[in-house]
Amino acid sequence: MPRYTVHVRGEWLAVPCQNGTNTVRWLGKEAVRRYMKNKPDNGGFASVEEVEFYVRRCKGLGLLDHDDKLEVALEDNEFVEVVIQGDVSSPDFIPSQPEGVYLYSKYREPEEYVYLDGNSLTTEKLVSLGKGLYKIKLTPEAEIKVRESSDVIRSIVEDAKDPVYGITTGFGKFARIRISKGKLQELQVNLIRSHSAGVGKPLIPERSRMLLALRINILAKGYSGISLETLQQTIDVFNASCLPYIPEQGTVGASGDLAPLAHLALGLIGEGKMWSPKSGWADAKYVLEAHGLKPINLRPKEGLALINGTQMITSLGCEAVERAAAIARQADIVAALTLEVLKGTTRAFDSDIHALRPHPGQNEVAFRFRSLLNSDHHPSGIAESHRFCERVQDAYTLRCCPQVHGVVNDTIAFVKEIIQTEINSATDNPMVFAERKETISGGNFHGEYPAKALDYLAIGVHELAAISERRIERLCNPSLSELPPFLVTEGGLNSGFMIAHCTAASLVSENKALCHPSSVDSLSTSAATEDHVSMGGWAARKALKVIENVEQVLAVELLAACQGIEFLRPLKTTTPLEKVYDLVRSVVKPWLRDRFMAPDIAAAHRLLVDQKVWEVAEPYIEKYRIEHPPEHRPGSPTAFSLAREGTSHHHHHHHHSESE
Repeated sequence: MPRYTVHVRGEWLAVPCQNGTNTVRWLGKEAVRRYMKNKPDNGGFASVEEVEFYVRRCKGLGLLDHDDKLEVALEDNEFVEVVIQGDVSSPDFIPSQPEGVYLYSKYREPEEYVYLDGNSLTTEKLVSLGKGLYKIKLTPEAEIKVRESSDVIRSIVEDAKDPVYGITTGFGKFARIRISKGKLQELQVNLIRSHSAGVGKPLIPERSRMLLALRINILAKGYSGISLETLQQTIDVFNASCLPYIPEQGTVGASGDLAPLAHLALGLIGEGKMWSPKSGWADAKYVLEAHGLKPINLRPKEGLALINGTQMITSLGCEAVERAAAIARQADIVAALTLEVLKGTTRAFDSDIHALRPHPGQNEVAFRFRSLLNSDHHPSGIAESHRFCERVQDAYTLRCCPQVHGVVNDTIAFVKEIIQTEINSATDNPMVFAERKETISGGNFHGEYPAKALDYLAIGVHELAAISERRIERLCNPSLSELPPFLVTEGGLNSGFMIAHCTAASLVSENKALCHPSSVDSLSTSAATEDHVSMGGWAARKALKVIENVEQVLAVELLAACQGIEFLRPLKTTTPLEKVYDLVRSVVKPWLRDRFMAPDIAAAHRLLVDQKVWEVAEPYIEKYRIEHPPEHRPGSPTAFSLAREGTSHHHHHHHHSESE
């Protein structure tokens, strides 16, 4: 028999339907009738007949026609909402579609699996799991290890005479209070309920999925004591894309991310709110039921196993480090385009200069600039047009890109190594050592490693926006650019990029505050039992905010540089940069006069987030790396050469190869 889950004024009601020819109007009336029956005052209504309402799907909020038959209009187990006419939506109403749900608008259940064992997950793979591209399975080796550590817990519960932390005792300050055998399950459920004390907006589906996937990976290591059955139930919830309501605020980052992970576990035990692509937001028990899943019954230590660890900091840190790497690569391309428009020189990227300061990031950035700007390899009419101008050297924002962008690359590499280690680390307490048949209390839950790393990441990546904003200023300022003011014709009538530059400046200023390290702070909690904490949750969240602001600033620079090219036509830039220009023009037209600018910035931002700019330029960069063409060193006022009298400087150095 079909059944529908109906939301009426904050109540969720399961309404069975014996007759498929019943209408949407019947379903609405039946739901209102059941709602009134549960209320002492009938919900303030005299009769069902007087209630006027409309019915809409929870997923997508589409209105349903009262006369449509249920078997045609709805799928079995669909989630719908009855809205009473005259009711005003409460300001704290959780909308059916969480922020960022456009990621799920074309949700297709993945067919491929990722095998997790707690040792081999990568940051890239975790981000893909967050996007819903894979389901999860355990490796056979992981299943064996999980079973072995679970057996140790079972033995402790049956045989232990002394109290064992978190299994037969309370938690934190209550570690010395022994709990009787009959209350061990209640102990774990109480832990989850009481620790679900977070506040703020819920994590978007991508981030909830990453958090759940990462917790599964850590449990798969086999040092947590969770039973294989409970872990498999958790995996089933992930594979069905049932995502608990996890407020983003409330973790101090030691003992692990307790509040967010408790909210995660709360959904698994069928309490609190939950979201799935099928249901939108609803009570967790209904969402699980709609997917044929049962709430988890926690065994001894399993509540603790689900919530003790650094997975909130680390999963958000994974997204941060991957997005940082993507924007850092593309920042080089955007800056190279700006250098062309501002008629800068390529001489500052000479490999001999950078070989004398052999930081890997600096040398890679200089190489990328050469690969994009090398006029012999990809002739640039713009570069040729100013070869013999009187300018001796460029501003630092152009000349020092390898040094400034370079350290960002090295920062990202350093942070990625720490995050990569952390996503495959057991961060529980106590640890269960099956081979030693014992549990040991330690401090692996302390989030200082990822917290410090993510603070450093924010500080490093911010500099891409700081230097980009100065390049935008150079593009917009006619005394620095030799271009029309604010990159538009008929200045005065049109304002062009004037306020787009202000937006970039405001984001850079915002980042200055966000870059203040979170992990330098610590507040003692749990009655001084947990007397030093990492504050890594905020470090991770603000690192993501900094990176998003960096992406937006570079989106403005990308638009401004492409607009600058319009004023240099018919001259062309190098082949790879023309391809980048074409990509931008496929989504944003040139500015002939003022128009609504926000959609243009959003379109350019999407190109950067989706790494489209990198995809266009990368083949040229890699081709240059493989071919090692002679380094292009044209004679110009930016380099003085004694050899110039007798031989053309260009030919004198022409055969200096990239491989030397």
